[in-house]
Amino acid sequence: MQLNPPMNMMDFFRKSEGTWFSVRTVHHFDSVEDESGESNLIIQVLEPNAPQVIEVCKLQNVDPALASGGASFMWQGNIDDREPNSDYAAILVDIPNPENNRYGKFLRNRGYVEGIPVIGVYQFADDGILTINTEYERNQGQERSWFLTDDFRVRVMTVKMMNGVNQMAYCSERRCVSQSKLEEMIERNLGKR
Repeated sequence: MQLNPPMNMMDFFRKSEGTWFSVRTVHHFDSVEDESGESNLIIQVLEPNAPQVIEVCKLQNVDPALASGGASFMWQGNIDDREPNSDYAAILVDIPNPENNRYGKFLRNRGYVEGIPVIGVYQFADDGILTINTEYERNQGQERSWFLTDDFRVRVMTVKMMNGVNQMAYCSERRCVSQSKLEEMIERNLGKR
């Protein structure tokens, strides 16, 4: 099966929509703290007129008319069946380059490295690999993400402080099958007996 990688941020958000089982390995170079683990990543696409998109634009003093849309990202423990905790959530808003939508900026209501509103820049390479660079007050972050199949993707991140690389992380993420899709698959397989 030929993979058609997303080549702009909104296509990336759309291809990422759903729940993902994420296995994360984290390496800190200045502490013994271990943030490795398993979690669920829940992604929901937001249209340009969604209240969350408009709110983040206003927070960053950006004209909402420049936004092509956005996405809500929520994390929760893998076996946690409660509603996701809003303390582990972020809204990203896409502001594509009007000349070439493979490049652009994204607004984030809460940064990954520092929990403050932040603006990052992104680009999609010819092979579909997304690179995001974010400047924080005291740190720099870079994330690269790509799809291996429609239902499996990889992310690698580095966080650099003034004295060099502080943290590296690797995540492999597999799309979770919805209950209705699972029931459909069971029915289809039972019918083949």
